Amino acid sequence: MTSRSVVPAPRDSPNVLFEYLLRLGDDRLVLGHRLSEWCGHGPILEEDIATSNVALDLLGQATMFLRLAGQLEGKGRDEDALAYFREVVEFRNCQLVELPKGDFAFTIARQFLFDVHAVVLLDALSRGTHVQLAAIAAKSLKEAKYHVRHSGEWMLKLGDGTEESHRRLQRAVDDLWRFTPEIFAADDVDRAMLEAGIAPDLAAVKAQWEALVREVTERATLTLPDDVPRAASARGGRTGAHTEHLGHMLAEMQIIARSHPGATW
Repeated sequence: MTSRSVVPAPRDSPNVLFEYLLRLGDDRLVLGHRLSEWCGHGPILEEDIATSNVALDLLGQATMFLRLAGQLEGKGRDEDALAYFREVVEFRNCQLVELPKGDFAFTIARQFLFDVHAVVLLDALSRGTHVQLAAIAAKSLKEAKYHVRHSGEWMLKLGDGTEESHRRLQRAVDDLWRFTPEIFAADDVDRAMLEAGIAPDLAAVKAQWEALVREVTERATLTLPDDVPRAASARGGRTGAHTEHLGHMLAEMQIIARSHPGATW
């Protein structure tokens, strides 16, 4: 990564950078909505509040990324238009974040895997060459460090807790692991961001991510799966190919805005 400065945008700009910002924003928008489904249903009152706060942080980050994406696109779409008036195939989030919330162990396992990735990626983006994106990443990184501490502590509590909590968390890790290669599979967009000095090499991000994940899972007495699908086979979400779960979620999330287009309150 080079020092932060104002540099020319990557080739095919602003489309490539717009696409990259959609990925960052959509990951957080969708995961934030999934976490919000726990509001009023947390295992304890304190965790109910904590989970809701993390969801709000993610939605705030999504707002910033999507707002910048809309500005760069130059078609008059703001963050609300991008969130509520795109179809399923136009979303660029990874499939990991769109899966149903499952039980609490599933939510924690997914959150931890995402949080570690967010900290590593945002740290690199905050030192990138695109000033606006770097500023958003730096602000989001402060929140992401809290998020990973929170989810990491729960990984230890559940993994090294009771027989039942360990069983559920291990099952969640096993189920989620096959969705992780997608977030490290570099395509033309990622390579253009790397070439412009805006984003890091995903291979390096993966190495840092895996080391941190293994450290915590070992302490939590968990075992990571050995059989991981090839990354190239898991690029669905980034190209608009999603599970059936995203469509159901968006129908719920977008219904008010689509029923009353142009309304403000």
